Parts: sequence; C-alpha cells; structure tokens
Amino acid sequence: MIKVLVVDNHPIVRAGFELMFKDDEEVQVVGTAGSGIEIFEFVRRHQVDLIVSEIDLPELNGITALRAIKKEHKDLKVIMFSYHPEEIYAISTLKAGASAYVSKTVSTDVIREAIIKVHNGGVYLSDKMAKYLTFDDSKKSTTRMYKRLSTREVEVLKLLSSGKKNKEIAIELGINEKTVSTYKARLFKKLNVTNLVDLIHQAEHLELN
Repeated sequence: MIKVLVVDNHPIVRAGFELMFKDDEEVQVVGTAGSGIEIFEFVRRHQVDLIVSEIDLPELNGITALRAIKKEHKDLKVIMFSYHPEEIYAISTLKAGASAYVSKTVSTDVIREAIIKVHNGGVYLSDKMAKYLTFDDSKKSTTRMYKRLSTREVEVLKLLSSGKKNKEIAIELGINEKTVSTYKARLFKKLNVTNLVDLIHQAEHLELN
C-alpha cells in the first residue's frame, strides 16, 4: 500500500483525495496538511511514502518545502499538483527534487497513474509536456529560456510578476533583500530585459501567472 500525504490549502481538495482513494487497493491517503510547515511535523510522526503537494501554500511555499523535505528525507517521493502552467513549473519542480508535476486539470485516473509510477521509481510528465518540449522552434526557444532559470529564479520571477516588492519576496523565501536583488539582476540578463516592467511583461507573455 502506497502511503500518501496530501498538502493543499483548500479543504475541498484534501477531502477529494481522501474520498477518491478511500477504497483503493494500492493507494492510501494517510493524512492531509494545509500548509508547508505542517509537512515536516507529519512526516516525522507518520510513515509516508509519497507527498502530493500544491505549490502555493501558506507559511512556506511548496517548492521551498520540497527542497527542505528532500534534504531530511531523501527517499520520500514528491508530486507537485498545481494549477500553474506545467510548461514553466514542471522543469522547475523536477530540478528542486520532485518526481512529477501534475496539473489540477487532469482526471482522477491520471493522478493515480502518477502516484503509482513515481512510487515505483519513475518520473511522471504529461503527454502535453512531452509534446511541448518538441512542438516547434518557438516552443523550444521558450523551453530553453526557462531551462536556464534556477528553481529559485522562477520563484522570484513569479513573486515579482504578482506585484511583490523585494522586501516581501525576501521574507516569503527566507532570504535577504540583497540576494533578491541579485536574483532580479540574473533574471534581467537571462530573459534579455532591462527593467522590471519588461520582466513582468515577459512573464505574462509566457503564462507564468
């Protein structure tokens, strides 16, 4: 039996997972959490094989939590389950240590398939993502652009594009303002822009938000 912890700030999503796998012969939801912080307490007290987690979480975002949890529990598998565009976040979350990125638009069968595949040591990406990576030259160019960004740079770009100031980003990511400025400068260079307005426009154009 695959023991799964579901992490999402929406109670209906957590309840949906519990209902979905209530009588499943292979997958068991052993617990749920509503924030990134709650993950650590739960996995220290309970046996968990796999975590299914949203990116946008209160207190500690999903990618930051992913990095931290993988340091403490290297064998623990993680699936990121979110509404954000997989063309951007699949690459970023896999770099951070996830074994899969699953969009919230998929069917329940796909979620189950991803859980089983990841538990067996595989990596799950949707057919859409595979096609996206080889669709055409413009798509390849976009993908290459984002492959050049680190996980942290993607996080900073997302927060900048949502209107957050350097100080707010520093607090949310647990880094200092100078480091945020450094990441911003790297983003300007890598995305070939010279100001914040163009940077945010680039993010919007590429469906980061």
